[in-house]
Amino acid sequence: MKGVVIAVEVDARSVAVGDQIMIGSQPFTVCDLITLEHGRKRVLFESGETLVMNRATVLWAARRHDPRIFRGRRR
Repeated sequence: MKGVVIAVEVDARSVAVGDQIMIGSQPFTVCDLITLEHGRKRVLFESGETLVMNRATVLWAARRHDPRIFRGRRR
């Protein structure tokens, strides 16, 4: 995928496959997401580790973004 890497805040609703999340100064790449009850998500990383994010968990992630694709609100 082409584009630039940007830093975004992610929570259980906005985390996506392919995001690279920094935890304890180590990057972990998201490879799968499983939706749980009460708005939580189980995040599976390529390294085999898992993380359960609840609605209040906010982390920083690196995400690839193509600035040529319009993703804003239509007027």
